[in-house]
Amino acid sequence: MPPEVKPDDPPPHTPKDQLPNVFYCITSPPPWPEAILLGFQHYIVMLGTTVIIPTALVPQMGGGNEEKAKVIQTLLFVAGLNTLLQSWFGTRLPVVIGGSYTFVAPTISIILSGRWSDPDPISKFKKIMRATQGALIVASTIQIVLGFSGLWRNVARYLSPISAVPLVALAGFGLYEFGFPGVGKCVEIGLPQLIIVIFISQYLVNIIRPGKHIFERFAVLITVVIVWIYAHLLTVGGAYNGKAPRTQTSCRTDRAGLIGAAPWIRVPYPFQWGAPSFDAGEAFAMMMAAFVALVESCGALIGVSRLSSATPLPPSILGRGIGWQGVAILLSGLFGTGNGSSVSVENVGLIGLTRVGSRRVVQISAGFMIFFSVLGKFGAVFASIPAPIFAALYCVFFAYVGSGGIGFLQFCQLNSFRNKFILGFSIFMGLSVPQYFNEYTAIKGFGPAHTSGRWFNDLVNVPFSSKAFVAGILAYFLDNTLDKKDPQIRKDRGKHWWDRFYSFKSDTRSEEFYSLPFNLNKYFPSVSSSRNLEGSQQGGILPLHGKSLPGKSLPTTVSESSSVFHGLEDSPERVVSYHHHKATLP
Repeated sequence: MPPEVKPDDPPPHTPKDQLPNVFYCITSPPPWPEAILLGFQHYIVMLGTTVIIPTALVPQMGGGNEEKAKVIQTLLFVAGLNTLLQSWFGTRLPVVIGGSYTFVAPTISIILSGRWSDPDPISKFKKIMRATQGALIVASTIQIVLGFSGLWRNVARYLSPISAVPLVALAGFGLYEFGFPGVGKCVEIGLPQLIIVIFISQYLVNIIRPGKHIFERFAVLITVVIVWIYAHLLTVGGAYNGKAPRTQTSCRTDRAGLIGAAPWIRVPYPFQWGAPSFDAGEAFAMMMAAFVALVESCGALIGVSRLSSATPLPPSILGRGIGWQGVAILLSGLFGTGNGSSVSVENVGLIGLTRVGSRRVVQISAGFMIFFSVLGKFGAVFASIPAPIFAALYCVFFAYVGSGGIGFLQFCQLNSFRNKFILGFSIFMGLSVPQYFNEYTAIKGFGPAHTSGRWFNDLVNVPFSSKAFVAGILAYFLDNTLDKKDPQIRKDRGKHWWDRFYSFKSDTRSEEFYSLPFNLNKYFPSVSSSRNLEGSQQGGILPLHGKSLPGKSLPTTVSESSSVFHGLEDSPERVVSYHHHKATLP
């Protein structure tokens, strides 16, 4: 007979508005030496996508190693600017805004459009780059308009935990093709990286107690250095001499061609490739890619708000972040990166691994991006890290992001057959539909939509090739159309948990995490939901997992769940320590 459960026993796992056991949240920066190292770690992680995309696209455009090095420098420089803008004026979450694979398909369509007959490859490269710039400049308007007009805020109001689960989960799990398949391209480098990073971050921390925090927070830096040296020894030792060209490209540390081609000092500037050219069809295709990137980034932003121990994103803040991401795509078009911008999912996963969600750390990483983009030779050294090392790290990072999405199930009723259908169907179709499109493309050489207009083909093929997009749109549609009038359904969806975060000022923690710097809220107020939540101005909620203090009343919308806040005693002198960071509560 199992032990009898007493009626007054607490539930085994109480839902938490904020993720517990995070070392440093958004507003609690680590000490400067540690913050600098953590920022450099974020810079190393974002280099993977930053190098892989230009390496794949620039040769097809007609450029050589010198052009590839300049494009990587430009992508790094713009990523640094956009990361600072997003962390200062956008969502204010610790996110890196970098390159995106979503924009690769329309860029390839521009390359293959048949309009480029110039015999000089460098001239051809510049013409294609200018056409890509024009398409990106036009495409940026969709995110700028949706974000800053408040339209996307209105869409985000109808998000619930049950519809967020497929979106956030597949924003991580849906990138599985960039994980172990990349490791397998050079298994003697990728597999040791994967094994060592798991051993150090998950096992060694429990074996060597004195250095526990070093291994928890700097496992990526430690393992990348070890495996990079090991890969270099294999290269200079002749292990890859005579191997197939693809093997040498994946495994060798001297095949990137970036160190010799990169200039010592070069500052990227707008229109460096010439004046942009515009084509209506290509602009429409790029706009669709921008919309897909918008949905994917929403999943990543919701995920990072959870992993960095912030409160759920108010709809107005999510809209503001999307508007600034549109500005990021505009800057990508002006500078000529050859690629659009979106939230770097791998850096979101790094926050989960290190449990450091400090905004300052990501801003420091943006400084490294700008610094090494200007000093090209030094940046090229780090950019020559073999791709399988990054692929091994992605196996861990994307898993953290996906599990962060699954974590929202704690707010939902999993015994509801309505929820089971929404979750199961949207996740299954989010994997199955893109699989069909990708298999069709691999076999036929073109997608299911195949007409003489490449731009029209991209309008159909790009969105249905994104797993997070398909799953997120399906879950959002089903959740808002299937029998939602019943009050019990609202609780089953977990909507009541997010109600108090509809308005920016309904929870003082939202102001703590998301308010603009330099008192700019006075001039750019966050336009929130028109719903005036009762008791929203009463205060009493602490920014760091706090209970109400004596003499301060909780908002009525939170009183029913005040028991989920933990870690503070009911004393005004209570000091909360995030290890090195200490904040004395009022």
